[in-house]
Amino acid sequence: MQYRSAAVAGLCALSLVGVLIVSACAPQSNTGVAVNSGADAAGTLRVPADYRDTYQYLGTWAVAADGTPGSKEMHIVYASPGAAAGHRATGTFADGTTLVKEVFEATTEPMTTGTVSHTKALKGWFVMVKDSKNSHPDNKLWGDGWGWAWFDQGAPTKTKSTDYKTDCLTCHLPANATDSIYVDGYPVLKK
Repeated sequence: MQYRSAAVAGLCALSLVGVLIVSACAPQSNTGVAVNSGADAAGTLRVPADYRDTYQYLGTWAVAADGTPGSKEMHIVYASPGAAAGHRATGTFADGTTLVKEVFEATTEPMTTGTVSHTKALKGWFVMVKDSKNSHPDNKLWGDGWGWAWFDQGAPTKTKSTDYKTDCLTCHLPANATDSIYVDGYPVLKK
């Protein structure tokens, strides 16, 4: 029994060392901000590199076409690593959480399963970064608990947004009770 306890203790210690090594080796910029974040330490927003490989898929929205069957746009949303688990545990997104919404043109066509809509061409991205501390009070893309920006396809580091209050906030006002995020569309956030 002594040997078993010692072996278990040794394995636990080895596991802890492994976790510390992995944490120390996680990609960081020289400012301490995670490399794959949607913002740098100065508050400059961007589409995170490789988000499709490293972020978690949250859900998809289909925007109905006007006057015809099907969808005119598809919105596919991703969250930075750990964001969904944190939201399930606390009911909110932690500071630094980055959400990326891809906006695609959609096309609708008949298929053997019925009439379907699917993505066609990427139009751009919406990026939001959680910031409950109001870390960038002089930046017009930050406020109401988030950094907000739109990026056209082909320009993931140059936002077209100039002021979140006029460019972004009006669409999110109906979701004010859920921290400006339409959480009903993201089943992975539910407990």
